[in-house]
Amino acid sequence: MALQLAAPHTWPAAILPSLVAMCAAAVIAPPTSASMACILLIICVLMQAAVNTFNDYYDFVKGADSADDNVEESDATLIYNNVNPKSALRLAIGFLIAAFALGAYVIYVAGWIPLAIGVIGAVFVVLYSAGKTPVSYLPIGELVSGVVMGGLIPLACYQALSGMLDLRALLWAIPTIIGVGLIMFTNNTCDVEKDIPVGRKTLSVLLGRDRARTLYHALVYLWVIAIIVLVGLFFTPGLIVIPFMLLAAYPLIKALLSNPLAPQSRIGAMAQICSVNVALGAFYAAAILAAGGITLVI
Repeated sequence: MALQLAAPHTWPAAILPSLVAMCAAAVIAPPTSASMACILLIICVLMQAAVNTFNDYYDFVKGADSADDNVEESDATLIYNNVNPKSALRLAIGFLIAAFALGAYVIYVAGWIPLAIGVIGAVFVVLYSAGKTPVSYLPIGELVSGVVMGGLIPLACYQALSGMLDLRALLWAIPTIIGVGLIMFTNNTCDVEKDIPVGRKTLSVLLGRDRARTLYHALVYLWVIAIIVLVGLFFTPGLIVIPFMLLAAYPLIKALLSNPLAPQSRIGAMAQICSVNVALGAFYAAAILAAGGITLVI
């Protein structure tokens, strides 16, 4: 049940932004520490697991989740299992503590900057679900989750691996910001009818499903365009990877854009957006790597 609460199927939202940063550091500022990269990856996964567990806990205690929400049983642990929700809260806090314990090594090696970025991320991890008006109940939820997971993770990882606070890492993270934000946008658009009675004013609720889908489709196209433009401007030799990315991602994107993003298609939509994240994120990282050699140190 702890693993179900951690929701491994959502981990690409943490893994791919860190992978992009690691590839950029390997190309721009070699050599890259393999051990540091592994520790950073584990920290990012722990933070994502904390987000998922906090979200499940607070949605459960506020009555926002129910057995009628078109979710798999493994994705609604507190609903389908007789477990004390306080145990889930303690687990979420444990994930955060474990992340910061590993972060002590990162701070020792790379200084205080990753700590500052990590603290900002941890604050938003809690604010995302906790409080009287959580971020997930507001129309800025997609933006906040995208910037924190898709933007701050690459910035912190790049700084820890390269030793430089290079704000270009945020620019290179635009595709991962969009990709992570679209995961939440997918969920919220499918949940419009569920969110209105519990007082959630998400972007999808404010726009309505039809206009939300129009914006959703525009962001998917922008996601692909951003990858092509950034690779062309900063990692030009990596353009050789782009045709393969388009060929691999086309059927996945086509299926995603055909999804009505309605309650009954929620399970399929979440699987599709995660698949597109994996495909575009992996090929984006490969394109960055193709721009230069790789030097690894233990």
